[in-house]
Amino acid sequence: MSATFVGVRHHSPACARLVASTIATLRPAFVLVEGPADVNDRIDELLLGHELPIAVFSSYRDGERYQNSWAPMCAYSPEWVALTEGRASGAEVRFIDLPAWHPAFARRRNRYADADRWGAEAVAHLGRTFAIDNEDVLWDHLFEADGERGGEEGEEKGLAERLSAYFDLIRGEQRAGEDDEAREAYMARWVRAAVAEAGDRPVVVVTGGFHQPALRALCDREAADNDWPEVPRPPDDAVASSFLVPYSFRRLDAFTGYQSGMPSPEYYQRLWDGGAQAAADGLAEESVTRLRRRGQAVSTADLIAARAMTEGLARLRGHRTPSRTDVLDGLAGTLVSDDLGQRLPWSARGPLAPDAHPVVAELTATFSGDRVGRLHPDTPAPPLVHDATAQLERLGLDPSGTSALTLDLADDRSLRRSRVLHRLRVLDIPGYLRQSGPDSGADLVLNERWQLSPADRRLPRLIEAGAYGATLRDAAAALLRERITLVGGDAGLLAQVLFDAALCGLAELAEGTVEAIGAGVAQAVDLGELGRALASVLGLWRHDRLLGVARSPLLGAVIGAAVTRILWLAEGVHGGPAPADRARLSALAAVRDALVYAGQQLGLDRAPVLATARRISADTTAPPDLRGAAFGLCWSLDGDGTPGTEGNGAGDGNGVGKAADGNQADHGHGPGVDPGRAIAGTAAGPAVLGDWLSGLFALARAEVLVGGGQSVLGVLDTVVAAMTGDEFLVALPALRQAFAYFPPRERETIARGLLDRRGLRGSPRALTRTAADPLVAAEAMALEDRVTRLLAREGLGPAAAANSPAAKGTS
Repeated sequence: MSATFVGVRHHSPACARLVASTIATLRPAFVLVEGPADVNDRIDELLLGHELPIAVFSSYRDGERYQNSWAPMCAYSPEWVALTEGRASGAEVRFIDLPAWHPAFARRRNRYADADRWGAEAVAHLGRTFAIDNEDVLWDHLFEADGERGGEEGEEKGLAERLSAYFDLIRGEQRAGEDDEAREAYMARWVRAAVAEAGDRPVVVVTGGFHQPALRALCDREAADNDWPEVPRPPDDAVASSFLVPYSFRRLDAFTGYQSGMPSPEYYQRLWDGGAQAAADGLAEESVTRLRRRGQAVSTADLIAARAMTEGLARLRGHRTPSRTDVLDGLAGTLVSDDLGQRLPWSARGPLAPDAHPVVAELTATFSGDRVGRLHPDTPAPPLVHDATAQLERLGLDPSGTSALTLDLADDRSLRRSRVLHRLRVLDIPGYLRQSGPDSGADLVLNERWQLSPADRRLPRLIEAGAYGATLRDAAAALLRERITLVGGDAGLLAQVLFDAALCGLAELAEGTVEAIGAGVAQAVDLGELGRALASVLGLWRHDRLLGVARSPLLGAVIGAAVTRILWLAEGVHGGPAPADRARLSALAAVRDALVYAGQQLGLDRAPVLATARRISADTTAPPDLRGAAFGLCWSLDGDGTPGTEGNGAGDGNGVGKAADGNQADHGHGPGVDPGRAIAGTAAGPAVLGDWLSGLFALARAEVLVGGGQSVLGVLDTVVAAMTGDEFLVALPALRQAFAYFPPRERETIARGLLDRRGLRGSPRALTRTAADPLVAAEAMALEDRVTRLLAREGLGPAAAANSPAAKGTS
């Protein structure tokens, strides 16, 4: 007897209903299902009695390729119904597709993904015929609308004929890609072998509808084969595994980016359980309830109106009972009175827009559902799950409840707990949130605060992370090695990997990561990334007790190379005035710290560093913040911020520097110049002053407050006081950004010095915490200044009034 082919759309209740009725009618010897053939010896595990949805998670790793994929199943998935109904009927049930690790799936993260969108032209033609512009709505109209479980035999036959015609139209005459052809050839071998062994008993084949025409043709062309196909084995140097994981409706929903099957899984679950009318009524009520919980005013009259509109749309569209989009359109049409500005999400395939209307978002979430699967307790799990559970129990880290945790990294037990939590964090296991702690090797914080909380996704993620290794340590190390490969030569990201390795206690990664960072430093072109890398590596070189790399010669070599590279890159930055760039200022600060804290031990020569900094500070084409930072670097390292020639070009934007008194700035000062004169000469212009100070403060904040503080702040007070209101308004934003480098207590010290300088009494704290917005105050000052100038120009100012005839006569 030949095989009966049932082409399906994945996660379609109509197709699942057809599969069930076909198996019940034929009582076949074999039920063959599109699914990974290497899981055939574990089908009993699939049928243990799980709470759906679940998925078969498969992973593969070799020297060149790493791949994860999922094969999700829910109660109304045709594949799941084929398994359960086939087993219940006494048939032998087998998966017949290539394993998930096979190269045919190399570009597919979901076995049932319709990523290639075969038959798009045919679907578009059908859409035009039925005046429907969406594939999901078209499918509902043709196959799901009015569907009920346990329909009449004639109805099921009609459904089978319509589905077969639909899939023939979709496949058409086009040839599949090489990957699909390899899969179809392999599945056809299983079909021929089953037909040969079944004799005169039926064989039912359940696959995606796109494959149905090709499989039928392949099996018709070739005779039955008595030999069952061999299941491909992964290469000897590769690791491949498959495990069951709990899945969720949210992950299954097309509105969250799922590529295959049906959107709104909660709707289709209710359609499967109780029919179209029950699904429509139940979700309409559920939507209203959820909206009311969110504070949305929805009256009983609104619900009645929504039902009336839903039923009217169903009749207009030719449906005996409302379809999914009939219900959604009826609810949205009644409850949304605003201009949406975008298409309703169920009118197109894809994720929900982040700025979707709140009512629309709530409707989408209601129809998506929040069901989460649960595995049977006897389900095998990868070793990582058992290792993680044992370590958490051993260290008293209970993941079942919400708790706050404070860890002292100087304490051995706290350090062990921290390392386990960081391994979970690196593996992206939910429920373990670090709220504070060291963020880089440069951070001297030795305390961490964690928040532990329950998470439905914890077990699925642990099972999926088991692809990286059997223990938390091995899995975290493998993932970090993968990150090293993925980030390439990005020194900043590599430094973060090194720091994560330190937090995880993975000393074995240190040497390879440091070598990769060294290679990345030599190729780096981003000052900010390179500065972050230097700061992190320097911190580990100075303080690390987690990896044991403190004073490491390898890290020392990276520090020296990074210092040289940063200065070379900084000297090449040109373009004139531009807003202060905190990232590149941090890079120069990292150079300063390297020379201060590691220069003597590593033999870093200050002379070329100072020479480069002086050249940058004198370069009129360099951005003001970089010039100020170079000045500050010299000042902080040598007590001298003097370039060989200073003062060129920052005063009026035309290459002429002006001192505070309006005279030409003194060029070519020798060593030991007061930093205040640099402000008056090179940075007095309102358009550059704040940015130049940002650089200075980023590199020499302490020097400003102590040694040359009175000179700097005194000249700065003079320069600012001499500004017109309009000039001050221009300068203020950058000035505020510059003084943000000082913490509140230091800003109060500066304010106290300015009060003393002017002989005024008052509270420094009140001066730094004004109630009025400084920008508003500056705008008011600028307005007053413009009014004063206008009055003077028109002879209406105070001086004009004093010289009037009336005033003279009175005197």
